[in-house]
Parts: sequence; C-alpha cells; structure tokens
Amino acid sequence: MRAAEIARAVAAATSTASSLGLTADDATVLNNSNKLTLRLLPCDVLARVAPVAQQVARFEVDLAQRLVAAGCPVAALDPRVEPRVHERDGFVITLWTYYPPVPPHEVPPADFAAALARLHAGMRTLDVPAPHFTERVAHARELLADHDRTPDLADADRALLDETLRTAGRVIAERGGAEQLLHGEPHPGNLLTTEDGPLFIDLETCCRGPVAFDLAHAPEEVGEHYPGVDREVLRACRQLVLAIITTWRWDRDDQLPDGRRLAAEWLTRLRAARAHAGPGTPTEN
Repeated sequence: MRAAEIARAVAAATSTASSLGLTADDATVLNNSNKLTLRLLPCDVLARVAPVAQQVARFEVDLAQRLVAAGCPVAALDPRVEPRVHERDGFVITLWTYYPPVPPHEVPPADFAAALARLHAGMRTLDVPAPHFTERVAHARELLADHDRTPDLADADRALLDETLRTAGRVIAERGGAEQLLHGEPHPGNLLTTEDGPLFIDLETCCRGPVAFDLAHAPEEVGEHYPGVDREVLRACRQLVLAIITTWRWDRDDQLPDGRRLAAEWLTRLRAARAHAGPGTPTEN
C-alpha cells in the first residue's frame, strides 16, 4: 500500500474496531504490501486492510471459517466480533485473532511439512471455487509481452522468464497428477509459530493445482518431509514459481518493498540454473 494511503487505512481499521466495541487506541504496522496488516491495541486484534476493490477478502473470511471448522492449521478470525468484511472510507477491513509469536520463529521443516499436509487434507474435503494456478502463469506471460508494463526488463531476461514459464509449465501439465484446492503461497512468511502450533495465514491466494505447486513456495527441506511428491514435478514447480514472482517484481505498478532488488537476485538464480541445465530443460531452484 502506498504511503499516502497508510494513514487513511489505519484510521479506517481503528474506527471499525472501535465501532464494534473493541478499544483500538494504537496501531502497529506488521506488514505492508498490497494490503496493510496491523496490530491494534489494547484490544490486541489483527486487522487486515485493503482497497475496497479487493473483494477477495470475502472469499478469505468464508474459507477461513470452513478450514478452522475442519480442524486445519489456519489462523482464526477474532471471536469477539461477527466474522465478516467491513467497509470504511474506501477500504475493506477484516479482524483476526492476534497470535503472539513463540520460539523457534522458524518452523522446522518436518513440522512445516506436517502442517501443510494437514491443510491440504482439509482442503480436499471442501468444494470451493478457486482460480487455477495456470492463471498466474498466463498473467506473468501477459506482463512479459507488454513492454509498457515491464519497461525496465531486458529483452534477454524477458525471453528467459518466458521460456522458463513454458518449459516448467509443460512438465507440470504432463506429470502433475491429481489437483486440489491449495493455499497458493505457503511460504515461511505466511506460517506463524504460535502456542497452538504452526498456523497458516493469507488465504486470499488460494488456487487449484498439484500439491507440488504449494511445496514450491516452501523451503526446499520441507519437500523432503512431504510424502508422495514427484520430485521432477516439484523441481518444475520451483522454477515456475520463481519465474512468476520475478516477473511480478518487474511490473511498473508492483508495490512490494525492495521488490526490484529481489527481482535482480532471482534473475541471477534463473540465469545460473539455465546455464547449468541447458536451454529447454526445467531446472532445480
């Protein structure tokens, strides 16, 4: 979220909490990307604030309730207020339970894999419409084809990214196997260490695809503890995900802090992997 919007977003969150009987005299920014994540005190509630156009918040609230009911390791909405999306001053606000972090702050790979497997098992029981992961591939390729949207991307890197998306996508299509509802972005930043064990957050990224697509967002060691995964498909998914997020960072409208530095680092990794494997071969992340 851009700096000019932050003050309004914070005011919208604190006003919403106050109108629901929660005392919110102070707000601490925990994360700022396409939406703002705040800890409101002294009521100790987690508020997520996004522009009103991002109606995916309704999907996230409904899905979180269903997953919690199914016993999945996901963060819950705040039980003191009605579980719904609130609108104020051009923003949508959702209120969640705040979980104080407990050590160790990095979830061990075996525990990470077990939590993700539990989440996937619960998701398989739900009939929830969600976009297919290939929509992200298509969006990335559209960005690569649009030089006005990605003006600073060199032609050679543009070609590398597109080739990676095509070749990795082909392997996944041919060998990916069964597909299901996925978290979409279960990286370490979306997994909390709490007294209740590891809990996933940020369910708005849910999509459908093979479980290897989710594993590709987790540290490599996690995949070693997740049973029954096709290693070639997982390698292809890692390359696919890296190409997608690298492309996003070159979008002129991208708001991720330090995004362009990350994009340059990830391009270096993709170049090295391609040089090692040769053209046309999906390579390991």
